[in-house]
Amino acid sequence: MPALTDRPVRFGVVGTGWIASAFTTDLGRLDDAVVSAVGSRSQASADRFGDQHGVGRRHASYAELVADPEVDVVYVATPHPGHHDAAMLAIEAAKAVLVEKPFMMDAAEAQDVVDAARRKGVFVMEAMWTRFLPHMAAVRDVLAGGTLGDVVTVTADHGQWFVADPEHRVFAPGLGGGALLDLGIYRVSLASMVLGAPDVVTARSSKAFTGVDAQTSVILDHPGGAQAVLTTTLLARSPTRAAIVGTDARLEIDTVWYQPSSFTVLARDGQVLQRYTEDAVGHDGLRHQAAEVVRCLRAGETESPVMPLDETLAIMRTMDEIRRQIGLSY
Repeated sequence: MPALTDRPVRFGVVGTGWIASAFTTDLGRLDDAVVSAVGSRSQASADRFGDQHGVGRRHASYAELVADPEVDVVYVATPHPGHHDAAMLAIEAAKAVLVEKPFMMDAAEAQDVVDAARRKGVFVMEAMWTRFLPHMAAVRDVLAGGTLGDVVTVTADHGQWFVADPEHRVFAPGLGGGALLDLGIYRVSLASMVLGAPDVVTARSSKAFTGVDAQTSVILDHPGGAQAVLTTTLLARSPTRAAIVGTDARLEIDTVWYQPSSFTVLARDGQVLQRYTEDAVGHDGLRHQAAEVVRCLRAGETESPVMPLDETLAIMRTMDEIRRQIGLSY
């Protein structure tokens, strides 16, 4: 796909649920991107979304959306099991693709999409929006600067309370429900960003009434002895904080760590070395991942260095091993 230089980059949204709505709203805060079209499984749903968000081009199928000549990037915001087919439709249409997290249901699906994108020379990126938030960019700066010394531990939790409704997507096996895919992906991605791929995965879980995982805890052992200790639950609201602990200092990210947040860097003796704060604007900062897509396309890049495809594949392999150990299948 040629670099775009003379107009806003046009996003077509596949799906009309909550995350699609939030993304479209926040994208409105970018000057060089616009949602130009929406695709759904029915014309009525596409029309409702278009009316709500002022999107003029409305399609009654995903195939029509990816074929729209007024779409440069396809944003896949379907339930998890629909990610693979929607992404492949877009790739075959030679459209850039931004796929909601988790990227795919498993590593095999992820490899299939990545291989197709690389063969076609099409841009693809996982929409792990936390990776692109300003405070996470600042965290990476601290890591690169060596202030923490050698990182030995990463801890992160993510707990939300959901009403026990079998129709809700987080409890529905047919929609890829469960704590791991919906919430746990954030923790595994953070550990990957800091420590890379693990050598050993150890996972334990308890099941919800529908058979998906309700609570899952993971220890990831990494080369050199570093560990990540990660917990997630659908049963209760947890502190939802994260920490990166090094031999010289530690970095503590405030709640809610995966949303726009603040952090503190503390020396071994407790002295505050740095305090980072930001004033969040817009819904959660979903626009930051879109801004990275725009930057990559204007530069003619087919992958983002912030969320490279090889790392996405490694994360999906870790998720597969966790699922294997806890007996979670769909």
